Amino acid sequence: MAELIWDGKYDKDGRRAAPLRVALPFQTVETVNESARQRQLSLERFHDGRDPEWRNRLIWGDKKYVLPSLLEEFAGQVDLIYIDPPFATGQNFSFNIKVDSEEFTKEPSIIEQKAYRDTWGQGLESYLGWFYESVVLMRDLLGEHGSIYVHCDTRLNCYLRLILEEVFGSDNCLNEIVWKRSEAHSDSSTYGKVHDVILFFRRGEKYTWNK
Repeated sequence: MAELIWDGKYDKDGRRAAPLRVALPFQTVETVNESARQRQLSLERFHDGRDPEWRNRLIWGDKKYVLPSLLEEFAGQVDLIYIDPPFATGQNFSFNIKVDSEEFTKEPSIIEQKAYRDTWGQGLESYLGWFYESVVLMRDLLGEHGSIYVHCDTRLNCYLRLILEEVFGSDNCLNEIVWKRSEAHSDSSTYGKVHDVILFFRRGEKYTWNK
């Protein structure tokens, strides 16, 4: 089977480099639609050293730390993962603002740079290394009946599919879903880019299907 190789995939001894697994504790920043009684119960459980019950948790952070932190609690238990990773566009999301006759450049804040930047120091190689490490950790989170959907575009489709086949196995590729956009395209010099792709893989021989 074909294999993608990038700088850092193997160590100096030719062994596959493992993803960074630094598990950090989560900190609750805000709880939405929680009654005073539920809040007090969660606090009591927390102070007693027990994990408070939760659902619909929204976690804000770098996947490098979030995914390993989830493994202790959810390894082999997740049924479904959907990811919409960056598309390696090279954008840093700064933009120009014009006020009267004066023009300003809105630079992204430190938080915005970390959360939304799509620039990669070593170009495609560093992007593929980042994606590979993420997928390995997500595979460990999935249960035997779990599956994963990966949203990508025409530029990265072939690369990401090879990595997914390497991690999950080519036999576990269930489908390549074409998502066609409906808005108009004005580029008359070539074929319009009117669709994205969602790659659908399973973890084991069976998977949960909910139509």
